[in-house]
Amino acid sequence: MSLVTTIQPDGTPTWIDLRVPDLERALEFYNALFGWEYAPDSAKTGLGTVCLLRGRPVAAIAQAAPADTSTNPDWTMYFATADCDGTAKRIADAGGSVLTAPTDIGEHGRAALAEDPVGARFGLWEARAHVGCEVVNEPDSLVRNDLVTPDPEPARAFYTTVFGYSLDGNKTLPDLDFTFLRRPDGHEIGGIFGFPGAPRSAWATTFEVADTDAVVGRAVAAGGIADTPEDSPYGRIATLTDPFGAEFSVITRPA
Repeated sequence: MSLVTTIQPDGTPTWIDLRVPDLERALEFYNALFGWEYAPDSAKTGLGTVCLLRGRPVAAIAQAAPADTSTNPDWTMYFATADCDGTAKRIADAGGSVLTAPTDIGEHGRAALAEDPVGARFGLWEARAHVGCEVVNEPDSLVRNDLVTPDPEPARAFYTTVFGYSLDGNKTLPDLDFTFLRRPDGHEIGGIFGFPGAPRSAWATTFEVADTDAVVGRAVAAGGIADTPEDSPYGRIATLTDPFGAEFSVITRPA
């Protein structure tokens, strides 16, 4: 499925956004990469500038406040929840931290920002008028989120407690410390990758693209940094860094 028109079940990655020190340059960069267009005047809604694919929201990019001294300008992933306040309480009870208390974003929904016990940040989105990403799992849209952490066990315990996920091993890559996260209905929403060499814990964002090598070329030409693309059992993948230091991946899945 690539078109999303309804509110997603609890625990589903449902929205992504990015805060940058130079909004106009960021919009140019991601337009060059993915061909995104931008909803007029959407920056005034509280969501940030909404990025559009075929006229439908796929992400948002916002101007960072001058006082924002964050050294890790990651894409932020938001989990769907039918009860933002209740989920925020479970986060705190499970050993996480609520960084921004649940807040109404106009008529669009209710949001919060949190941090898990290993230091990875994420958001909560209680959808109302804005369901989140309306296009996923196709070129130039969000396809996957995985937590990369040097300390995976506390993270696995935390997310199963907060969202009721079950854990499932990865038989395709048995040499990696990777666990799939599944909603109570069995749907896979991502995974947790235990990587001792990770400098910090973070939710990694992956976009699907039609041609990984071409996107790498466009990213470098637009002022980003790119690793050499590699083939994996899941497709051809590369890690990119935008001009502001936000790291993400792109993948071309097998036909």
